[in-house]
Amino acid sequence: MINTTSISIGPLIPAMEALRVIDQGAKQIALVVDEQQRLLGTLTDGDIRRGLLRGETLETPVERLMNRQFHFVRNNEDPVAILEMMKRESLHQLPVLDKEGHVVQLLRLEEMLEKIQLPNEVVIMAGGEGKRLRPHTKHCPKPMLLVNGKPMLEVLLEQCISSGFQRFYISVNYLKEQIIDYFQDGGRWGVSINYLVEDEPLGTAGSLRLLPKDIEQPFLVLNGDVLTQLNPIQLLRFHREQDAAATICVREHLVSVPFGVVQTTDMELTGFEEKPNYHLLINAGLYVINPQLLALLRPNQKTDMPDLLDTVQKAGHRVSVCPIHEYWIDVGRAESLKDANKICWDSK
Repeated sequence: MINTTSISIGPLIPAMEALRVIDQGAKQIALVVDEQQRLLGTLTDGDIRRGLLRGETLETPVERLMNRQFHFVRNNEDPVAILEMMKRESLHQLPVLDKEGHVVQLLRLEEMLEKIQLPNEVVIMAGGEGKRLRPHTKHCPKPMLLVNGKPMLEVLLEQCISSGFQRFYISVNYLKEQIIDYFQDGGRWGVSINYLVEDEPLGTAGSLRLLPKDIEQPFLVLNGDVLTQLNPIQLLRFHREQDAAATICVREHLVSVPFGVVQTTDMELTGFEEKPNYHLLINAGLYVINPQLLALLRPNQKTDMPDLLDTVQKAGHRVSVCPIHEYWIDVGRAESLKDANKICWDSK
């Protein structure tokens, strides 16, 4: 966050002087304010250049060049939501205003990305054998298969890091040494990585019992063979808004029946439906779990996530369902691995 005095200018300042402020401030922006420091508009080098193309000169007052439709946030807004907006709108600078419209600060995307650190843990399930991907997984664990030149697990990790997550647990079993040797303690990425080592396969939820008992915040659970462009912060926020004990992500899946479907009651024909389509919700392999639910897991017992969520509901807790509309792919077959390599999984 930046003090804005050095980059604040009045509306009657000529464009030439504004350019000097932009250059000397090294923030790529000037803030046009009134005498009470209320923001009137923002000004960049590009705004001035566009004005020159319209016939303005470097003597033109900046009030004729500034952007009056600027983005801004209030000084009491959630920093995670602010970061999401800046990334979504590709905003490298964002003014912070108080309720009267006075400039309080200027946020820069680069600094926001460096500073934000979420307290929530992320668990990535990476212990499966990947039998459907043989022979690719005969000597390589499925999460280490390359997607755009990186192990799939690294793509997942970097997506989470770019959203502010710092503490990771990776559940490992099959060919676990390759994963542990590659990621080690996470220092190469500036984060903490620990491992939940399954001596025997524990299913898609059983290894959660190996998590330390001092976890206090809801944590993410991600299947190591699922890639999506869903922002994990949005998932975490959805979970909190729903006041749920657990959240499961779902994806709509269309099933087309290429035949006429016969409808019956007992042994009598009641109708036909020609080549119907059915819209189903499938498990997308992403979850949020409140740490209190870990007590429902039995130590060293194989448990899949549907079994855990069923137990959670029977214990009287709420399980919410979060639909994913973003791109999503289960990299479980050779064809889907090829498809995953066609997508840009940019973590920035």
